[in-house]
Amino acid sequence: MQELELSTPPNSLPSTRVYWLGLQPYADCFERMQAFTAARQADTPDEIWVVEHPPVFTLGLAGNPAHLLQTTEIPLVQVDRGGQITYHGPGQLVIYLLLDLRRRRLFVRDLVWRMEQALLDCLAAYGLAAERKAGAPGVYVPWQGELAKIAALGIKVRNQCTYHGLALNIAMDLQPFTLINPCGYAGLQTVDMRQCGVTATREAVAQRLLLELAQQGLV
Repeated sequence: MQELELSTPPNSLPSTRVYWLGLQPYADCFERMQAFTAARQADTPDEIWVVEHPPVFTLGLAGNPAHLLQTTEIPLVQVDRGGQITYHGPGQLVIYLLLDLRRRRLFVRDLVWRMEQALLDCLAAYGLAAERKAGAPGVYVPWQGELAKIAALGIKVRNQCTYHGLALNIAMDLQPFTLINPCGYAGLQTVDMRQCGVTATREAVAQRLLLELAQQGLV
């Protein structure tokens, strides 16, 4: 893994390591996250992985396979995070947070709120007025008279340590989202930053989002 060069985040813990993985098969990252978390010791440094995946659907622990609406060549991977079904693909920024919650003195609810806030602040920096949606974790933007999802998140906690993370749609093929009920919600629209009028590289957005995560004490 290549360590990602960052300007020093103001609230960063010195033990946090941020890695740029590039394009990686989802199943490989999933196995590595599980192995990393299982092998953690009390002094294991936290890690942040910045990654992009080839096309894949993932189905959470509570996931109903019926939310995959059509037969497709895109693989479906059963995973151990919370939530239902979602899609990952090129042009999407995925950040995995492998964190020790005890070290950061966080509860899961605090973590989710801070992840969402980092996304909101990142999008605001690009001129997008994103918001939360009650009862539906993630981040949404106004689109064609309703709220459309632009970022998803899902976390697994094992022995007070987290893995999985968040996914922000930057400039991607959104058609696969029409093959599912995103996050289990029929008819939920999904958009990306490009569709909202923002032109930005994934690398630039990653740097900004990592800084916002640091502001929330997560990097």
